[in-house]
Amino acid sequence: MKTVFVLNGPNLNLLGTREPAVYGAQTLADVEKLCADVCARHGFALRFHQSNHEGALVDWIHEAGRLHAAGQLAGAVINAGAYTHTSIALHDAVKGTGITLIELHISNVHAREAFRHHSYMAAAARAVMCGFGVAGYGLAIDGLAQMQPSAISA
Repeated sequence: MKTVFVLNGPNLNLLGTREPAVYGAQTLADVEKLCADVCARHGFALRFHQSNHEGALVDWIHEAGRLHAAGQLAGAVINAGAYTHTSIALHDAVKGTGITLIELHISNVHAREAFRHHSYMAAAARAVMCGFGVAGYGLAIDGLAQMQPSAISA
């Protein structure tokens, strides 16, 4: 069984209470359940993490990289929050591990403040999704399932 990592950056622990007009009323626990349900549908194991600390996210990307090297990773979804716009370390971790990554944002970052328009993650990502609300997490996992060699050859 392959694993999907879903990583969440700073302030995503505040989902449901932080700017609900932008991010919705669902909590991070709701997002984790959504991800678990979609992973189960595809036969994936889920590793779901959130941290307000950049180094923890880098460590989880490295862990995903070890699974990738062993052929046990379906891919990773990351909502890096504000680190999307500031972290070269996250970009380098993804590039260094060679994992298949989908960058995800709950809101449409391109319709927001100008500083949110640039992503250091995008150049290392296989795909970038934004604006689907928390439903985007499930869509991203569906996308990883479609990228699997067995799905491509079917």
